[in-house]
Amino acid sequence: MLRSLTCSLINAKLIKPKQFSSILKRIHFSSLDIRSISLPFQITETRYLNYSAFVGINSSRSGFSSLRLVRKMASQSAKPQSVHEFTVKDAKGNDVNLGMYKGKILLIVNVASHGLANSNYTELTDLYQKYKDQGLEILAFPCNQFGSQEPGTNEEIQQFACTRFKAEYPIFDKVDVNGSNSAPIYNFLKSSKGSLFGDNIKWNFAKFLIDKEGHVVDRYAPTKSPFSMEKDIKKLFEKA
Repeated sequence: MLRSLTCSLINAKLIKPKQFSSILKRIHFSSLDIRSISLPFQITETRYLNYSAFVGINSSRSGFSSLRLVRKMASQSAKPQSVHEFTVKDAKGNDVNLGMYKGKILLIVNVASHGLANSNYTELTDLYQKYKDQGLEILAFPCNQFGSQEPGTNEEIQQFACTRFKAEYPIFDKVDVNGSNSAPIYNFLKSSKGSLFGDNIKWNFAKFLIDKEGHVVDRYAPTKSPFSMEKDIKKLFEKA
């Protein structure tokens, strides 16, 4: 009860550092749910040492190291755990919350209008038609980073995919998938599933398979055909 009340007071910023001392004496940092706490003041090593001496707790630097570890764990717990936590732009620049795809199997692909386009777009369209009623969604992100094979505007890209290949799945705003301007969703995908030769996307039509909870299940090379993933997609449907 005391722990729950303390967390609530800290989050509501109704407790100041000195007021927190009486509670701190009775509760160890390790007993708190650190994911639910947002301290209303910054803790530095100097402040920790001075403050710990004031309240009579461990004032060693090893104690601060432990606290620093707790803060690191708290920071890590705040990192996205699912693609459903991301918002992206559609081809018209509107925000799309990927949480709308909860309960769906997703195949996320960086697409281009040249190079591997013919075989990939054809199979992606066929795969989507075959499994869309079972809950498969394909999310296509145009990218011009590989051989400048996607130079067109969003409108031109959509017209190409939807007219020539009858793509009915969403085609989003053009993004970077590598480098300092890499889209956040792609940073998450790459960090969730690296490849044998590093995390970076190697070429157009790299593919990520996502389960119904938004977790990255597998990653496929650009040369991997969409229909070669059919077994993996079926396995995810069978888990439901």
